[in-house]
Amino acid sequence: MKPGACVSWLHALRIYLHPRVAGMLLLGFSAGLPMLLVLGTLSFWLREAGIDRATIGHLSWVGLAYGFKWVWSPLVDRMPLPLLTRWLGRRRAWLFLSQLLIGIALIGIANTDPAEHLSNLVIFALIVAFASATQDIALDAYRIEAVALRLQGAMAATYQAGYRLAMILASAGVLWIAAALDTSPGEYSAFSWQMAYGFMAGCMLIGIITTLLIREPEVLVDQSPSASANDASGLLAWLQSAVVAPFRDFIVRYGYHALLILALIAVYRISDVVMGIMSNPFYVDMGYTKDEVATISKVYGVIMTILGAAIGGVLIARMGVIRTLFLGAVLSAATNLLFVWLAGRGHDVNGLIFTISADNLSAGIASSAFVAYLSGLTHAAYSATQYALFSSVMLLLPKFIAGFSGEFVDAYGYELFFTGTALLGMPVLVLVWKAGRIDFAKTAEKPEKTSH
Repeated sequence: MKPGACVSWLHALRIYLHPRVAGMLLLGFSAGLPMLLVLGTLSFWLREAGIDRATIGHLSWVGLAYGFKWVWSPLVDRMPLPLLTRWLGRRRAWLFLSQLLIGIALIGIANTDPAEHLSNLVIFALIVAFASATQDIALDAYRIEAVALRLQGAMAATYQAGYRLAMILASAGVLWIAAALDTSPGEYSAFSWQMAYGFMAGCMLIGIITTLLIREPEVLVDQSPSASANDASGLLAWLQSAVVAPFRDFIVRYGYHALLILALIAVYRISDVVMGIMSNPFYVDMGYTKDEVATISKVYGVIMTILGAAIGGVLIARMGVIRTLFLGAVLSAATNLLFVWLAGRGHDVNGLIFTISADNLSAGIASSAFVAYLSGLTHAAYSATQYALFSSVMLLLPKFIAGFSGEFVDAYGYELFFTGTALLGMPVLVLVWKAGRIDFAKTAEKPEKTSH
């Protein structure tokens, strides 16, 4: 490579030193921290505390807050907060409030023993989930408005880096801390878990301080009466353009195929999502230690998912989206059967490593294909809104069904449960095959033909 090219690349990398780009790393960390603390990691704690699997399954419904966040997103976008908006600005006010609520609710969880006060913990978990979803809404808006188009790629990259680091801390980090403070391994210790969650609550200060230090985006806000959050007609007009119009565009372009596509979106990840709710209780019941799960499932597993995503990108380039989508669906369902095999072996670390390797690799391939498929469905005029709505639809049915997973395990055992999650993936294959026969070239022309 020529010296001039090296200098050019180094100059290009300086975009990551931009204050708002660097700040997005910390804001991404703040966004990635809460979700696993009230979903995956919490289920491990609850099972150790002796909470029955049926209840753990039902508690997974707090995750539906992320699937319904588009419902209150217009309020976050339009409604000023008393005092905070005047002090911090429109975006930072909502960021600060949501981050503060997350921190307070995590402190509440850290001071609760689910074995004695489960209802209190549920309330705090709901607050975390709702506030975390609200933070996502405000942060997406801030990211889009804060920098010019040429810096959006860097903003997305630093956001994802911070988000992934936080997810590792919220899963493996919590398990490591709880294991280190557990003075009597093999016996339930509320103290070790409470200290771990207290540390996570303290980590939310990273996002709060960053929000206070960054500047509000220099975006001109329409202050005309029609734009007022208190103006019902203005809000209805906003909903028309932000929610109704993207859906209408999607239906106009795809016609009756829209139902097929929505059905595919709604169930594509169903095998993984339903199975995932019971994974941590399964590890506890099989006798795996917190250190083993943290290292193998939460760190090594993430690495394998990233590797799978990279493989998925190559497969998409070589085979196309639909074929990779089909392969991802096959692998996602088939690798769930490895958990049936693992359930018959009991505590087997090597078996866990093999199962996690295959499962997370397939999940990475499926995720890459699914993201590419969803991106291809969006119209350029509504790409952000349509993608957000599609990703919400993706979660609703699987999360709802997953809420009953604990009852199924109690009634039929882990082997039949994992087999059932694999069978849930069979209809997905039919939907992918049917969706692959849609002529996207013709549907892309429809908006032009119906425009005025």
